[in-house]
Amino acid sequence: MNKHNLEETIKEKVALLLEETMEKSWGIYVPQVQSDITDKLQSQLPVQFYIPAASSFQEAKRKFKLDFLQSQLQLHRGNVSQLARFIGLDRRSVHRVIKELDVQIYTIRREPQVSYSSQEKMINQTIRFALAGYKDIIQPQKMEKLYQEVPSLSRNLAKIIPHHHLTWKQAECEFEKQFLSQALQDSSWKIAETARQLKIQPETLHRKIVKLGLVRRNIAKTI
Repeated sequence: MNKHNLEETIKEKVALLLEETMEKSWGIYVPQVQSDITDKLQSQLPVQFYIPAASSFQEAKRKFKLDFLQSQLQLHRGNVSQLARFIGLDRRSVHRVIKELDVQIYTIRREPQVSYSSQEKMINQTIRFALAGYKDIIQPQKMEKLYQEVPSLSRNLAKIIPHHHLTWKQAECEFEKQFLSQALQDSSWKIAETARQLKIQPETLHRKIVKLGLVRRNIAKTI
């Protein structure tokens, strides 16, 4: 599926499912929320990494590596050589990361064939990441109702959105963008406060902001 067809699929089918889910959970349709989710799904790199905001940067990065590696190993049935080519690493590097993260590769190899699970997980994370930006402006009970619908919504979306993949470096960069953007948004872009919460130096955070091209975004009022 090319970019134009993906855009049409999202416009015609994904947007409709999101609208129906919001109507069911909130009783209203919020175009800004729908647009935020569809934009992320339509991205060239539509993988989202849902990491608890309370994590330090190092803890979050380790969890990202573990989740990403496990999902890719599941996708490739534990075939390290195939995986290495797919994510742009050599086999030795993949084995080193597997050992470092204590990934149980033999257990993964014995698991049943995965169909939509990896795609489903990506979509689930995309939706949760987008919704996290609204947690302070949407009533908690309404947000909880929508979160309850996310697994079902993800399964349905996985059937109509094609699978995308990232190299290891692309995934690492995308994770940092998403995690740091959310942390900065949560602290109203207070660099020193964000750095303290993430347990990194303010200078390090500032360098990453510049390198990753992070920008502050405005959010609409509470619904």
